[in-house]
Amino acid sequence: MEQLTIKLNNPDGLHARPAAIFVQVASRYTSDLEIEAHGTKVNGKSIIGIMSLGAFHGEEITLTANGQDEKQLIEALKNLIENEFEGY
Repeated sequence: MEQLTIKLNNPDGLHARPAAIFVQVASRYTSDLEIEAHGTKVNGKSIIGIMSLGAFHGEEITLTANGQDEKQLIEALKNLIENEFEGY
């Protein structure tokens, strides 16, 4: 199991376009992914689940991956968030 807590610095947080990009990147990996914000956990490969979190700019989320490529999944999402979803 790999886990990462990270701050959302992009202006929109995890809404609409960023959530769609997040799911596209996460879906490239076979590991299970869970996102937690405000005490709520959702499937990290579900756009509806992610948008229901209401994770805004400046808030922290926790990513938990479990599976064969969990380290690569967490690293890819870390890079995505740190680069504010640019270039995807």
